[in-house]
Amino acid sequence: ATLQSLLAQDIFARTDIAARLVVLANGCRDQTIAVARGMGHPALVVLDLPQGGKSRTWNRFVHDLSDADCDALIFADADILLPESDALSRLARGLFARPGLHALSSQPVKDLALTPAPLTLTERLIAASAGGLDDWRGAICGQLYAMPAAVARRHFMPIGLPVEDGFLRAILLTDTLTAPEDLTRIDGLTGLRHVYRSERQILPLLRHQVRLVIGSSVNAAIFRALRKLPPDARAEELQTAARDEGWLPAVLKAELPHWPHGYVPFHFLVKRLSRARAAGRALDLRRGFLTLAGAGFDAIVYVWAQIRMLRGSGAGHW
Repeated sequence: ATLQSLLAQDIFARTDIAARLVVLANGCRDQTIAVARGMGHPALVVLDLPQGGKSRTWNRFVHDLSDADCDALIFADADILLPESDALSRLARGLFARPGLHALSSQPVKDLALTPAPLTLTERLIAASAGGLDDWRGAICGQLYAMPAAVARRHFMPIGLPVEDGFLRAILLTDTLTAPEDLTRIDGLTGLRHVYRSERQILPLLRHQVRLVIGSSVNAAIFRALRKLPPDARAEELQTAARDEGWLPAVLKAELPHWPHGYVPFHFLVKRLSRARAAGRALDLRRGFLTLAGAGFDAIVYVWAQIRMLRGSGAGHW
């Protein structure tokens, strides 16, 4: 369904943009490759990559497999849909119109928000709890974003990252942790959206959030390790991390647990309440209930992530 949505985009019929769609089938054990090759579209290229891992595949695509003379790279997950047929061309034009941007994202929209059928109580609660999606313009949405190719090729990701978009955001905003954050380097394109499949039950949603928290904790450990190096050595160190599968496990063994919070930084436990306080809005009964319910959900995720990392059974290295 994602391929059908992408191949229906007008960017592949335009004369002012030369575009191709690359399917990076990394370690797939299902029918992804056969289905993709069966689409038979002239702009479609299917690459069978034996090794999995999103950060490993990002490195391979950016530095080895993408066209050397291209101007922009657009990254998309394989489980999204594009409601408008000009989404990719708008994303490309939006990036070209602002030369100072390092990344431009699409707005994520839960499919639950567009479902015409009546929702269950659980689904209504999940649909109402937008989480961090309200600040999508200040983040990189890993589901669909664009980067100038020259910018992307200045960066490398460690093999095995559980969450790559938060890592990339920090690296882009700070020149690989060598300068203060420059928030003007990333943005979201107003009016551009993509639809992603939301979890519809509490337990799968908990597992998903635990994976994200573990990934963010892993990123924080990497940043601590990089900051111990001289600033001019940090980018080169990430090149090593992109080649050496043992780099990330060694860093995490040295950096975690970290005093005083253990494996997961404490701010993950209180971030929802902090956002509500920072917003400065009076809480009506509905918003107050959602905030408190969300804080309870965050507490469960926080404890579960700590336990999984302690046991060595979480995402990525864990």
